[in-house]
Amino acid sequence: MSALPHPATPLLRPMREHDVPQVAAVERRAYEFPWSAGIFSDCLRAGYCSWALELRGAIVGYGIMAVALDEAHLLNLCVDPLYQRRGYARLMLAHLEQLAVRHRASLLFLEVRPSNAQALALYARSGFGKIAVRRGYYPARVGREDAWVYSKTFAQAHPVESPSRVS
Repeated sequence: MSALPHPATPLLRPMREHDVPQVAAVERRAYEFPWSAGIFSDCLRAGYCSWALELRGAIVGYGIMAVALDEAHLLNLCVDPLYQRRGYARLMLAHLEQLAVRHRASLLFLEVRPSNAQALALYARSGFGKIAVRRGYYPARVGREDAWVYSKTFAQAHPVESPSRVS
C-alpha cells in the first residue's frame, strides 16, 4: 500500500449563488481585467449554463455559456492559474460542448484575446476555427485589444426530417 495521497478527482457541478465569491476570486487571480462578482450573479439569474469545477472542496475553475435557439455562446471559461496545465479547461470545455448539443445548439462560438496563447491552443485542439475579429473588444493596459471570434459546428443530434414528397 502506498503512502502517497490519491490525487483528488475534480467535480463539475452547477454553479450556485454562494459560489460567486470563490468564482470571482479565481477570476481576479486569472485576469488583469476580471469580471465582477455582480456579473457572475447576473449570469446565474439569467439562467445561463454556469458550472463550477471543484477540487477538494475549493472552486478551481468555472465555465459559463448562454444558449438561445440553435446557438451557444461560451461567455467565460477559466481555471485558477495555480491549477492550469492539468487538463481542467479541456474537461470543462468538453462538458459545455455536450450541454450545447443537449440543448440542440448546432453552433458554439466564443471570443478570445489573441494574446491568450493557452486558450488559442485549447480551442484549436478542440476543433474551433477563427471566423471573425471584433476590434477593440477587450480592455488592455494600453488602449484596447481585439477579440478573435471562434466557432465550432456540431452535427444535429436530432435532425429535422423534411416532409415526404407527394407525387
